Amino acid sequence: MILALLLLSLIRTPAVTDTLPCAAAARFLRDERHMMAEVEVDTIDDWRTRKKVAGCRITAAGGTELGVNKEAVHFYELLRAAKWVRTPDPRDSPNEGSLRFRWGQADCLFNINAEAMLGTDAEQRVNDRLQVPARQTRYQIFVMCMPAMPAAPR
Repeated sequence: MILALLLLSLIRTPAVTDTLPCAAAARFLRDERHMMAEVEVDTIDDWRTRKKVAGCRITAAGGTELGVNKEAVHFYELLRAAKWVRTPDPRDSPNEGSLRFRWGQADCLFNINAEAMLGTDAEQRVNDRLQVPARQTRYQIFVMCMPAMPAAPR
């Protein structure tokens, strides 16, 4: 009996609160950008602490009439207008369309891509659900969120 309980505890699904750092970003993608989005629990390699940190990821797909490059610029403008702020010492990759932002107690790295690149089940599902109108181009956003942290010591 004890062995069965131990085995059940190992296969138990993660608590919903494990995706809490992604809540605001997922809401923004779904409600403001009208994207298909899935949130999943994840473990993130944090460059500040050099440790694995509990977090979550969002896989999203949407359509744009602007083209993907202009949509990325527009997306970050809308994120700032919604009161998201850059994380302290963000160390992100702007030439790759990846920027780090903070909302409340969550730090999120947003990655914007022109095509599906992850090859994950979540990416397949959001793309299958998205119906892109004829005048629009499909684009992808992948977000990794974790609890907010101070800048890395120098």
